Amino acid sequence: MISTARSLPRRTFLRGAGAAIALPFLDAMVPALSAAARAAARPVRRLGFVYVPNGVIMSRFTPPDSGAGFTFTPILQALEPFRDRVVVISGLGSWPAEPQGDGPGDHARGSAAWLSAAHAKRTEGADLRAGTTLDQIVADEVGRETQLRSLELAVDDVSELVGNCDSGYTCAYTNTLSWRTPTTPLPMQTDPRIVFERLFGDGGTPEQRAAQARMDRSILDSVTEAAARFQRRLGPDDRTRVGEYLEAIRDLERRIQRIATDAAAEVEVPDAPVGVPDDVDAHIRLMLDLQVLAYQADVTRVATFMMGREISQRTYGMIGVPEPHHGLSHHGGDQEKIARLVRIDSYHVSLLAYYLDRLRSVEDGDGTLLDHCAILYGGCISNGNMHSHSPLPALVAGGAAGAIRGDRHLVYPDDTPLANLLLTLADKVGVEVERIGDSTAALADV
Repeated sequence: MISTARSLPRRTFLRGAGAAIALPFLDAMVPALSAAARAAARPVRRLGFVYVPNGVIMSRFTPPDSGAGFTFTPILQALEPFRDRVVVISGLGSWPAEPQGDGPGDHARGSAAWLSAAHAKRTEGADLRAGTTLDQIVADEVGRETQLRSLELAVDDVSELVGNCDSGYTCAYTNTLSWRTPTTPLPMQTDPRIVFERLFGDGGTPEQRAAQARMDRSILDSVTEAAARFQRRLGPDDRTRVGEYLEAIRDLERRIQRIATDAAAEVEVPDAPVGVPDDVDAHIRLMLDLQVLAYQADVTRVATFMMGREISQRTYGMIGVPEPHHGLSHHGGDQEKIARLVRIDSYHVSLLAYYLDRLRSVEDGDGTLLDHCAILYGGCISNGNMHSHSPLPALVAGGAAGAIRGDRHLVYPDDTPLANLLLTLADKVGVEVERIGDSTAALADV
């Protein structure tokens, strides 16, 4: 249904049978000469998180110089085109991820602590405990204005991983990054089709949305007539913007359908790694594109993406690394293994570059989505061979609507709490958080 007022509401939907497609920000949503409307149309800030597992080769990740104009290292090279929107942060550590007398289990503690800055309780049972994560703290505030509070996405299938996954720690700690409460981990969704239906399907329950998917009918087709009527009411620039947006949805829907068809036709291969799709690269890019669309339509303003699960045994044959990632991370100083790990780390960053490019390509008010997002990229294990939690790989991408200035490498004293960066990110998107985990103060320079 389209408003008949002189200006369109910010939350305008195209509705069809089984679909409700939110629209991107349009000029028609800002009436001329309306100061109140212009204030209401100020850029929306989004907060995203991209996690990589099993540590990083920090000597090839950390720039050798600090400040503006820093040198991009081999691992970070793909981010050079986004220099003005990248801040690399060195010296951070996570005390909550350390053993603190609990013995082994650094992978589980690391993923649980990354966004909570809380020390996970060692247990294999249901009495698990970590901490409410930053994404959920922020979602409590900004999620009131969107269709979905937040998105929690992953690539590795964890549906069959239960019980003990890491030295006496329940799999719940490694299966997610997001905790609604200290005792409530949120499931990470790995199926692009289900995510697509969640973003654009209009079914009231999961069962209804599943039934819509089984109809094998394009969601976009169901709103074609409404879209045509709506576009006739727009100016040329808005018509172009809506057309490009709907075509992006169409392209993503086709890619999801194609992957689903290919998967159904595949012959089962014995001993295939658990949860690894045949084309993991396509899978990851789909999940990143879904986040871009969710931000573009303002369906959500908070997204958490696990590019890989801790202790992941995924292989990377497409970049010439056939060994399982976790096993390779215990390189023992072998330079050939380290070189292959650098290849994996560089590949992960190239996927981040793909994500940033997609965000930068989408107009959003007076800038782009990249201008208005803050994306934390990194992990909670430093040296995978030693299971260390300092210094951690960390960078922030995006402008947060003017709150973050890029082209800098910031170096803090060793073991500065990662939680201090979490406080900073909350502030950058306009959410006041007094403390999280072992935080001591926000990082004033970020």
